[in-house]
Order: sequence, then structure tokens, then C-alpha cells
Amino acid sequence: MEIEYKNIKVIGFDADDTLWVNETYFRDAELELAKLLSPYETANKIDQELFKKEVDNLPLYGYGIKGFVLSMVESALEISNNTISNATIYKILEIGKDMLSKPVDLLEGVEEVLHTLSKDFRLIVVTKGDLLDQERKLEKSGLLDYFHHIEILSDKKEANYSKLLNHLDIKPSEFLMIGNSLKSDIIPLVNIKAKAIHVPFHTTWIHEQVHENETQNKNYNTVENLLDIIPLLSRKKSGTTVKND
Repeated sequence: MEIEYKNIKVIGFDADDTLWVNETYFRDAELELAKLLSPYETANKIDQELFKKEVDNLPLYGYGIKGFVLSMVESALEISNNTISNATIYKILEIGKDMLSKPVDLLEGVEEVLHTLSKDFRLIVVTKGDLLDQERKLEKSGLLDYFHHIEILSDKKEANYSKLLNHLDIKPSEFLMIGNSLKSDIIPLVNIKAKAIHVPFHTTWIHEQVHENETQNKNYNTVENLLDIIPLLSRKKSGTTVKND
């Protein structure tokens, strides 16, 4: 199928792993937790138990580093049968504090893409996670001046996007979302008749992964690099349609 971008007026960008590195820090933290809990269980079992705990806690803690740290602490207590030392709990908390103080490492081409697209489109950020942490990263990124609006959602489902577009008076047909997660940034937008471009990151949290059948008959484009979006959208002016993958 062909995708036409000539009606797009507003472009939404996911933040984590679309504008800057994020998931890599979670993988590193999981490795550190596995080392701390190695006297009690194998690394694979620890990863499995942590993931289950994270998913169970999402309704309570939401997305982000703070909820992740609480899930690590709970997992440590359960895996050790409540025998984990206070010193180890402290080390887990230190892992979380270190994650929260990480530098904001922009991905390749981010500033060039935002600078170019801001000339023809209204740009907004649509992300999810902990409010304070996302605000911190946006401030440190040096990218705030490119965006007309920042929205930090509790989740990224069809209803969340529809409510946001309605609030900002944006028609779905005039909106394009760009992000690394098929589950959060692509499929919900296609389902509400907006456009979406997938920019994969090299690692994805298991909870954000989707089965192949979930993307069947979904009309969106995938690019290898954020910079590939510039020529894709430059065709908007001529009304050229672009074939999706």
C-alpha cells in the first residue's frame, strides 16, 4: 500500500530511544541486579522474575525508572525469601539513582531532523514514563525549543492518543507519529487513522514487543535511521506517495 504525507501538519516524536538513548540503561541495570542476586538464582531466572514483577506493577507504578527500581527491590526480596541484606537493597537503590543521573545521549541525526522538519511542521513530544524524569531529560537534551507542546502520558493506547489530538485540535489525518515502539508509537496511531513511521532501536523491552500478526495490514513506514525521514517527508510538498515496507 502507498502512504501519502501531504496532509500532515503536526509531527509527534517519542522521546526514549527515538530522540535519545534509554533502554540500554535498563539492560545494564538488569545485569547489575543479576550479579547482586547471583547467590540466590541464575541470571535468566532473575530476569524472568523481574519482568513479571514489572508488568504486575505497571498499574500501580506506571512506566519509568522509579517503578523499575521498586520492582527490582520487590524481586530481590522474593528471590531471596526475604533474606536479602540491607546493604544489597541499598546497592539496588544506587543503581536506580545512577540511572536517573545518566547523561542525555542524543541519537544520530536528531538535531538535524528536528531543525529541518520544524520549518514545515509543528513538532510535539509524546512520551510516557515518570514525569520528573522525562522533564529532566527534555531539559538536558537541549531540544525544547523545537517543540510546540510536550505531552507525558501515563500510557500510549488509542484512547490516550485520541484524547490528546482532540485536546490539541489536531485531526488524525493531519498527524504523524515517529517512534521506536511498534506497540506504543505505531499501531495505536494507525488504528485511529493517523500516520506513523517506525524507527527501530537496537534493543526493545519485552513488554513493548509485538507479534508479527499484530502488524499485518497496518499501513506504516519503517526507516533505519531518523535522518531517512527527511527525504520521506520532503515529498509531501509535491504530494508524492511513498510505498511502505
